[in-house]
Amino acid sequence: MKVGIVGAAGYSGEILVKLLLGHPRVTLAAVTSRTHAGKSLASVMPAVRGIDRGLTFVDSDPVALAAGDIALFFLALPHGAAAIYAQALVAAGKRVIDLSADFRIADLATYQKYYGEHHAPGLLPSARFVLPELTAPAWKTEAKLIAAPGCYPTSILVPLVPLLKAAVVTREHIVVNAFSGVSGAGRKAEVDYLFCECNESVRPYGVPKHRHLSEIEEQLSAVAGSPVVIQFTPHLIPVNRGILTTLYLAPCQHLSSPEEVTSLGERISASYAKAYSNAPFVRLLEGKALPDTKNVVGTNVVEIAWRLDPRTGRLIVMSAEDNILKGASGQAVQSLNLICGFPETTGLI
Repeated sequence: MKVGIVGAAGYSGEILVKLLLGHPRVTLAAVTSRTHAGKSLASVMPAVRGIDRGLTFVDSDPVALAAGDIALFFLALPHGAAAIYAQALVAAGKRVIDLSADFRIADLATYQKYYGEHHAPGLLPSARFVLPELTAPAWKTEAKLIAAPGCYPTSILVPLVPLLKAAVVTREHIVVNAFSGVSGAGRKAEVDYLFCECNESVRPYGVPKHRHLSEIEEQLSAVAGSPVVIQFTPHLIPVNRGILTTLYLAPCQHLSSPEEVTSLGERISASYAKAYSNAPFVRLLEGKALPDTKNVVGTNVVEIAWRLDPRTGRLIVMSAEDNILKGASGQAVQSLNLICGFPETTGLI
């Protein structure tokens, strides 16, 4: 099957290029970039020399792309731009996996509140937010337009949704701190992301209303059956890739005795086992092990660990992921595999 990448020159696009060139079941047939149109793929991405299939960047013309014989496109574009391409491609019968925020949020008013004008609101009802480990399997045959989750939402939803579903924790008093590498800001020249600004520095940003809150809260509210509001503070850390997230949660039962602590611990373990026993990209840590970005960078894996604190009555859950792989491109290829009926891990292990 032929696939293409629209916006292949950014960080997520570059990782998609590498994954798809090495994928045994698909052929990467087109890479687009307005900045690099006419240049060879290998000249822009020296890391793929020798495996680049002689590809050359073409201009990002949605009409021309829609008229070709490529069956599925990945959109690695900024929000706003992706919707324009999705409209043309879906109308032409192509399947689309969008890595931007344009179709992650079902409610138009919420999207507009966080991102501004939507350029293809008519597609929202048919789009599907797909986090492969959590989304009901009907999307594999029904969805023509798939919204891949953001990096922070993945790091929060994967550890939290099973606990909410099992009523292990309440939907109230959810506090989240997350720490992301600089690549999460994208490949752009801005003062805040220059080496001398980021190196030896850790700082919060997007406080108190980071854009990813929109999809996080919408997904959690759907699971809980009523509105969920969380306190979320992201931080920028001086590493290239990786996200470490810590969630502070309120259990539904008291922790006033050792027996109650044991009982709750068993419920937590059972909830995660039920959700992820057959999930190849979720690693449930045991014993004293805690998530660490160095163990997941370069993989499509989410690590999860948890601790109960009887002193405060809180449950602390931690996760780690590669923000460009599991938080973007790897997860998109995971969805491709499931759509096509390939083994879920194809091209990712």
